[in-house]
Amino acid sequence: MAAPLKRVLMCSAGTAMRGADPARWHYGPQFDPARAAAQHARLSALVEAAGARIDWLDGADGLADSVFTHDPSLMTDRGAVILSMGKALRGPEPGLHEAHYRDLGIPVLGRIAAPGQVEGGDCVWLDPSTLAVGRGVRTNGAGIGQLAAILEPLGVTVHGFDLPLWHGADACLHLMSVISPLADDLALVHAPLLPAPFWQMLRARGMVLVEGDPDEFAASNGLSLNVLATAPRAAIAVAGFPRTKAAMERAGCSVATFEADALCIACEGGPTCLTRPILRQ
Repeated sequence: MAAPLKRVLMCSAGTAMRGADPARWHYGPQFDPARAAAQHARLSALVEAAGARIDWLDGADGLADSVFTHDPSLMTDRGAVILSMGKALRGPEPGLHEAHYRDLGIPVLGRIAAPGQVEGGDCVWLDPSTLAVGRGVRTNGAGIGQLAAILEPLGVTVHGFDLPLWHGADACLHLMSVISPLADDLALVHAPLLPAPFWQMLRARGMVLVEGDPDEFAASNGLSLNVLATAPRAAIAVAGFPRTKAAMERAGCSVATFEADALCIACEGGPTCLTRPILRQ
């Protein structure tokens, strides 16, 4: 999840979020669609500057959360898995991803079907044959079971870990809310919310865990930790969290930042959520 990013699926905030009702979508008071679009454009420029090609998702008019392209699908070395959303308003999004992958000629390996639910933000690849999945308000046991069955023929083992409720069922705590891979052996974490068995697995694998600043994590509702690796020890993060940025830099990382109060902070999704990596090499 930290190999050089070469191709990524994104969705224009200027299109998807135009006219969005913040109460309906559970967005905070900082949300402003015009500023969100400008901040999203800055993120896309940073992604391209890192060497990645952006594929733009079509058909998302009126689906404000479709800008968070990480969640409706999961990419493997052999093709895509179409997921099933835990937030009802996001129900149409997996179909958009499936149509896009078929247009690109990317194989679709399977789909998560109701009552199963899996969101991409709950999925963390530890290596090509090991996937950790958080079980919480957006991903359930039935979905994890289906995902394991789809990936088993590829030689992938799926490990499920229970997540805490944290701020409640309406909030969005994914597994990737508390861990962001920065290299094969390095990750940014908020340890107090990591499932203990997952923490033990990471330590047993020799992973170096960089602690994000806890006050910044609380102040940002976790967005200070939502960091997109564009290459080993190179990342894009939300601006305004200098202590977390400094912790990554002390671990040998270069960190580019962008202002994102109207987009990421207001809408509970950071640069990882706003990107669905298609190809890393």
